[in-house]
Amino acid sequence: MKNTLIVGATPNEDRYANKAAKRLVDAGHTIIPFGIKKGIVCGKKIINLWENFQDIHTVTLYVGPGRQKEYIKKIIEIKPERVIFNPGTENPDFKLQLEKAGIAYEESCTLVLLSLNKY
Repeated sequence: MKNTLIVGATPNEDRYANKAAKRLVDAGHTIIPFGIKKGIVCGKKIINLWENFQDIHTVTLYVGPGRQKEYIKKIIEIKPERVIFNPGTENPDFKLQLEKAGIAYEESCTLVLLSLNKY
């Protein structure tokens, strides 16, 4: 299964980042919740300070382009297999940098990908 870094994780169960975390865990994936909110998601503490994340297959974004700026270089440095731009997180500049780094990306919805067994 895929190690997934959730950027924009939140303990708020009404938010899509939280719903995606639950669905990822239900599908057998390992989540690493990262965000500015404090709390627990699926039994895991939300990490509030960027770490040297290892063995990340997928980064799924739940923060808009304005908040992505400080993480673009850091995400590229961890060399994920792919980055998912969930609705509202699309960022042409970030996508260009991912292309240059040879990192795949897709504009999609993590929840939809999971429901179609295309995650």
